[in-house]
Amino acid sequence: MWKEKVSANSFYDFDYTLLRFNLDPLCKLDREERWVDVPVTIEGLNHVVRVQALGSTENPYFEIIGDTIEDKEKVLEHIFQLFQFDRDLEKVHEHFQETNLGQLFQSHPGTPIVKDFHLYDCLMKVIIHQQLNMKFAYTLSTRFVQQYGVHKDGVWFYPTPEVVAELPYEALRELQFSQRKAEYVIDTSRLIVDGELDLTSLSYKTDEEVMNRLKKIRGIGPWTVENWLMFGVGREDMFPKADIGIQNALKLYFGMDKKPSKEQMEEWSTGWSPYQSYASLTLWRSIEG
Repeated sequence: MWKEKVSANSFYDFDYTLLRFNLDPLCKLDREERWVDVPVTIEGLNHVVRVQALGSTENPYFEIIGDTIEDKEKVLEHIFQLFQFDRDLEKVHEHFQETNLGQLFQSHPGTPIVKDFHLYDCLMKVIIHQQLNMKFAYTLSTRFVQQYGVHKDGVWFYPTPEVVAELPYEALRELQFSQRKAEYVIDTSRLIVDGELDLTSLSYKTDEEVMNRLKKIRGIGPWTVENWLMFGVGREDMFPKADIGIQNALKLYFGMDKKPSKEQMEEWSTGWSPYQSYASLTLWRSIEG
């Protein structure tokens, strides 16, 4: 076991990350003690890493506890990339004070991008969750992971692409997946195993390049790509206009009788770049309670 204390570069609302993680039944965390156990896979080895907040939103610092000394530096690098402790959220906050979302950001300062634990996990999750209500979406992704993933020290690891690629479609149909969704999950995993889709390499390409590549895959549309870019890669300038939650948050924030049109959303979002992802997250946050 090892321990390391680290600080974020600016204010950082870790309690919000715990709130987001807590939406997923697979996550092991304690909001009162302010920690989450993170599944980290490095070169095929599974590590359970505890990240605990010791400071405040205004003065954020954390203790990171690893299970084995093996791969410590790579594990720490993964944790930093996952939580994006290096991002200057105060700069983001100042940017939005000059926009029509100024009041919203005053109410929810220091909102970080809350990433999923690994690129593949995130892609599977957004494919499973697309076009479903949140409760049933998490029911399906939980069944998927508990049936085919790995459980270590109370923490769930998503199954590997190799495991999923070998499944017959009927295996996911038994978990209440639709036939098409079963095909999307398994066929996409087969592309990864066959070397036709490299998520790590793809994560370094531009938003447009990622969109063009992933949209060619059956079952992956713009909403899925935008969410993978935001929650998998951690891109800062994503605004999924087709997302119902964002539409409802905008309706509430701007006091409308009905959800806004795509044209209205485009007009309102003028000036949000290059930080549209933070606008999206803060809008979601405003209706999450």
